Amino acid sequence: MRVLHVNKFLYRRGGAEGYLLDLAQLQRAAGDEVEYFGMTHPDNESPLTYARHFPSHVELEPAPRGLRPRVTAAARMVWSPQSRRGLARVIDDFQPDVVHLHNIYHQLSPSVLAAARAAGVPCVLTLHDYKLACPSYQLLDHGAPCDACVTAGPLTAARRRCKDGSLTASTLLAVESWLHRTLRAYEPVQVFVSPSRFLADVMRRAGVYPDRMHVVNHFVDVAALPVKDTPGGGVLYAGRLSAEKGVDVLIEAVAALPDGAPVHIAGDGPARPALEELARRRAPGRIRFHGRLDKARLHDLVRASTVVAVPSRWHENQPMAVLEAFGCGVPVVGTDLGGLPELIDAGVDGDVVPADDPPALATALRRMLADPDRAQAMGRAGRAKIERDFTPAAHLSRLRDAYALAAAKAAR
Repeated sequence: MRVLHVNKFLYRRGGAEGYLLDLAQLQRAAGDEVEYFGMTHPDNESPLTYARHFPSHVELEPAPRGLRPRVTAAARMVWSPQSRRGLARVIDDFQPDVVHLHNIYHQLSPSVLAAARAAGVPCVLTLHDYKLACPSYQLLDHGAPCDACVTAGPLTAARRRCKDGSLTASTLLAVESWLHRTLRAYEPVQVFVSPSRFLADVMRRAGVYPDRMHVVNHFVDVAALPVKDTPGGGVLYAGRLSAEKGVDVLIEAVAALPDGAPVHIAGDGPARPALEELARRRAPGRIRFHGRLDKARLHDLVRASTVVAVPSRWHENQPMAVLEAFGCGVPVVGTDLGGLPELIDAGVDGDVVPADDPPALATALRRMLADPDRAQAMGRAGRAKIERDFTPAAHLSRLRDAYALAAAKAAR
């Protein structure tokens, strides 16, 4: 099978990109031919066969300076002729059996779907966030969970100024989403894939093609993951350093943890300077920031930990940080938002705590650190869950079913 993956970034920027690259490797190992289409970016994987057809690099966070660059960027968010032309050329040369899309919003735009439809190629889109129901992606309004746009429509985002408190930014995102809905820009997608039941339910409530929505869990290849073999260690957070991830809550909780328990933060992002300053003030000398790590070094750090913390204050979808922690045989303490409670069985392979509650998080982490043998047993339960429910073979089989369904619908 010839699979063309489409994502705006083609390097390990976050969970979506990590999943995409791991899936492509899995498909190649199964005998599929796989290629990529995305935006030109200096950090992209190399070499990329069709890089010459990629649309130009544009940074949207922060927004470009000056009126003309901002207008150009806004137009590209709504519809990118450059992306459509580029993908059309790649499809013409590669002749894929399916176009598997991921995060195409803004930098690529749904114009790429028009190219696939014109070529008669079936489309499957994996949802990694809430963009099609929430203009600002995250079901957040000024940092607090919010689902107003899910039922009231995308223009609600402009009224509430939920994108950084900015009327301009919020209106742009709201109008973009409204236009895409009104014009049915995502109509060429035959199958939508949601990794979590929670996200699928949000999309159904928003009226986002409920008859095309299918839940397919992510996967972890435990054959390549040695399991933690000794009890003990510290606390690890692994992921993007941004406000919605709640890393500040973890830092506030550290003061209540036992002296000498190491706390590691792996990852990078816009909140890193502020988090490092908070750590210096609230937990001097107790937290180490590692920056972005490659997969092997990250997994070593996971196995050296007693517990992985996922202190998110937004509705996580199905974070790979949880699945990979379980795959390494390490329990997880996460918050009660989004898809996290679907993954964590409290008292079995981890614990679930309220979001934005440093004392509750500290209590759960302290219990893990105080009884490393119990924590290790919980981690092994998490590993068994991965081996049972999140295998590469099962994931590949479910995706092939989604591809076949998309092909059948496209043919009709």
